[in-house]
Amino acid sequence: MHHTSFAGKNVLVTGASMGLGKAFAEALARRGATVILVARSRERLEALARALPPGQAHVVVADLAAPGAAGRVKEAVAALGLGVDILVNNAGFGLHGPFTGRPPAEQREQIDLNVVALVELTGVFLPEIERRRGGIIHVASVAGFQPTPYMAVYGATKAFVLSFSDALWAELQPRGVRVLCVSPGLTATAFFERAGEGAAGRLAGKKADPAAVVATALAAYAGDRSSVVHGRRNAAMTFAARFLSRQRAAQIIARMTAPKQAIAPSG
Repeated sequence: MHHTSFAGKNVLVTGASMGLGKAFAEALARRGATVILVARSRERLEALARALPPGQAHVVVADLAAPGAAGRVKEAVAALGLGVDILVNNAGFGLHGPFTGRPPAEQREQIDLNVVALVELTGVFLPEIERRRGGIIHVASVAGFQPTPYMAVYGATKAFVLSFSDALWAELQPRGVRVLCVSPGLTATAFFERAGEGAAGRLAGKKADPAAVVATALAAYAGDRSSVVHGRRNAAMTFAARFLSRQRAAQIIARMTAPKQAIAPSG
């Protein structure tokens, strides 16, 4: 395939009300795409739609973690009279802290949104994406490249996204469908508010601008790449993880992510 333009394409973006999703919507609209904005907050989605060029944004309100959400989104998009060329599966969240410190329902919600919704949306929209010779962008995370203690379920969901994306790329690339998996590191979004008390402090470091992450993702998609890690440091870390045992990698990450009260005294 050759480099692509987003002008004239219909792009569905999940988690579009804030953070990376909002940045995806803004960048795609600037590039001439019509964006279909999907999230739970009608107020935020409508405010974003008003800020984008007239006629280039449509709003679909949905709780993607709810059973049957993907089918309802598909019906809502059809009711708008739109097809989907590109699907951006961005919606997701993570929880920080000991695994036993969270109710099972909260852990399940991460799986429902980060994995189940992503798979089901891919499934319902893929036939028309293939007909339109479009593509899919999945948002994973550097947390998916190795076990992530104190964010165990989140890291596991992102490892799923990485594996699922690579498999889909191999299946769909010969059929003319692009599949890109983008893996950001720490990014300046509301992620840390949802992750829980102490996450911002323990997961310290310079946080990337969402617009920069999106620019990396769109350039990689346009260049027909299958995977991209945002940021040189993140890319180096994910590469280095290949040379460690998973147990050793988990121990290293645990020292970086453990809540302060979970860190044993050193002396």
